[in-house]
Amino acid sequence: MNETTSKEKMLKKIRRALLEKRDNPYPNLEETALYEEYNDHLDALFAEQLTAVSGNFVFCEDEIELFENLLHLAEEKNWRKIYCWEPKLQKLLSNYEFPFYSTDTDFLNADVGITECEALIARNGSILISNGNEAGRRLSIYPHVHIVIAYTSQLVLDLKDGFKLLKEKYPENLPSMISNITGPSRTADIEKTLVLGAHGPKELYVFLLEG
Repeated sequence: MNETTSKEKMLKKIRRALLEKRDNPYPNLEETALYEEYNDHLDALFAEQLTAVSGNFVFCEDEIELFENLLHLAEEKNWRKIYCWEPKLQKLLSNYEFPFYSTDTDFLNADVGITECEALIARNGSILISNGNEAGRRLSIYPHVHIVIAYTSQLVLDLKDGFKLLKEKYPENLPSMISNITGPSRTADIEKTLVLGAHGPKELYVFLLEG
């Protein structure tokens, strides 16, 4: 009689575990004090987690500070082709005479894409986006730099809270593309060396405004 292999033993344990279903021992985990303490400091938690995954967080007290930071970055990084396709953001940028492309002219040479977002997920420093607005799919993916302009009202603790905002905003038809961005694009497929910007933007900035 053949001996049972390690793989077979492991599969047997998995099958037994599936058959012997148990109640969740921590049904109210997210309501415990461990997470409640963050509810009043979501901005700090988001900033900490975003920075941990190589993102850049900039808190702006008002629109003037936002554009001072944007202009400083554009000059420092020598950005020339900055694209913004969402009317609300276009109006905001135009009010301060910030230069940008409002169409996809010469888009293959884009340096920066500026977009809004659906929500900011504080738990892991992620940004929930969709193609439900004029930015579509391309603007957050193709340019080397992705800039997100968001507001404190969009901060939520967890993904489930972000999806709740989405359902409230799009009650009839959810967008066909919903994506969760956690830091710049990265890969370690080549010799286990971390490379940023492998399949998308290599830099990610979140400018957070009160509102």
